[in-house]
Amino acid sequence: MRRSDVTRHDGRWVGLSLDVQDRHQPGLCVFSAGPRLLVSQQSRAVLLADVDERLAGVEFWRTGEYRSFVPPLRADVGRVLAGSPQRWAHRFAQYLVDSPDSPLHEGRWLLSCESPLQRRCRAGTSHAEYWGSMLVEGHPDGYIDWFFHAGSWEVLPLRPMPGPGDSSVKAYRRQAREGTLPPVLLWWVSGLDCHLILDGHARLAAAIAESIEPPLLQLHRTVPRDDLAARIDDAVGFYEDELARFAGLRAVHGPAVPDGAATAGPQLVRLLHDLNTAAQLTWAWPLPGGEARWRRVAQEVTAGQDWPRT
Repeated sequence: MRRSDVTRHDGRWVGLSLDVQDRHQPGLCVFSAGPRLLVSQQSRAVLLADVDERLAGVEFWRTGEYRSFVPPLRADVGRVLAGSPQRWAHRFAQYLVDSPDSPLHEGRWLLSCESPLQRRCRAGTSHAEYWGSMLVEGHPDGYIDWFFHAGSWEVLPLRPMPGPGDSSVKAYRRQAREGTLPPVLLWWVSGLDCHLILDGHARLAAAIAESIEPPLLQLHRTVPRDDLAARIDDAVGFYEDELARFAGLRAVHGPAVPDGAATAGPQLVRLLHDLNTAAQLTWAWPLPGGEARWRRVAQEVTAGQDWPRT
């Protein structure tokens, strides 16, 4: 895997670009069977989902079988890496690459300290209130509401969230107060239109209990390397076409017309930046056996309960 830092035009660090090769199917994999999804870790069913036929949301069932591929994070490591999302990103990237249980597969990914979740907190709303509201409730089953939370990209824990009195949460609350809390690792899954917590359930619970903004690292796919050169050519072509258009206007109307660089230049910078940062749809593999297999798995993990209810 090749990794490289992604920065904005002003030099501000955004995240790590991960170029993964020779990893055809991930250990933590999304399978699809029509409108139904199965998230599996190796051979273990982790999450089943059934998309509402009106496309208003998703019913889900968590099995409790998810296992984080991130080893326990020691408090002394948190103190050493405190305030450096870049160093944390390199550490988490290594965990993602080394573990057969991670969602990485071949292609380009971004592991970023920026998330749209952070931009949606309204002024006057406490961090505890906001982040508590972004958690999808329900165990083992629940509903991701696409109508009420359209575009808000909620957070779905892969196991029940621990309470504020949990021993791990208590330890992390101390780190939260000290400013040394390690980041929560999220994975945006387009088929669910929400983030799954890959690691950091207790850390997120601690941040909510202390009402601080949790440090985040968000993982998602970006533009595939096969498309990158063509997309760059398109962006540069747009820039050149804009300059040519303004040149034509100047020829007719005189030098009072700007040359267009002040408009087209920033647009080109944004387009090129998006090629390294914009989220692409999550890959899903066809589930062997299709919907019949999905229903058999659902029967097994729910012990024959009446789910899904639609």
